Amino acid sequence: MSAPLTAEEEILLNDFSRTVPRSTSILFHLNALFVSALPIWLFWRIQQLELNTYGIMFGIVTIVSTFLLSLAYKNVKYSLKHKIAQRRHAGVTAEVMQQVADASSEKKKTVKKEKDDRVLFKKTEVADLEATHFSIFYNNALFLFLTIILSFYVLKNFSPGANYLGSSVTSACVVAFLSTGSS
Repeated sequence: MSAPLTAEEEILLNDFSRTVPRSTSILFHLNALFVSALPIWLFWRIQQLELNTYGIMFGIVTIVSTFLLSLAYKNVKYSLKHKIAQRRHAGVTAEVMQQVADASSEKKKTVKKEKDDRVLFKKTEVADLEATHFSIFYNNALFLFLTIILSFYVLKNFSPGANYLGSSVTSACVVAFLSTGSS
């Protein structure tokens, strides 16, 4: 039998896992819901699809798109987090060392392990936040771009209902598929 994990080991495992905290998951789902619902306005006002006639289809497509966009957010965040952490290492280290120097001049000397822990924590925090925001921005822009291109150019000769269904679901599927790739 193995011994239970220490707090440091738990933090390290959480840093490298694909799971996201509950607050980030809620943020992803709310953003995905909002962006997935935007094409409804486009088709309601421009394509003249009535809400009461197509409401069930709007709801189902929005739910499917929300799920796929949330998955894409999570995948892109995971793939970017460690790249961002590596790129921001020097800047974060300099900032934390400056803070430690200011604090240690007032108090006792800070040990190297504590400095390294502070740098690692701050670097992880910065990378997590930056990856979350970029993931939301990138996937939203790609989804909306694909939806507009598909609805106005590729599927323009289809009926408005089929156009909405095809453009929204295809855009969400392409975004989710592209998020699974590695670069």
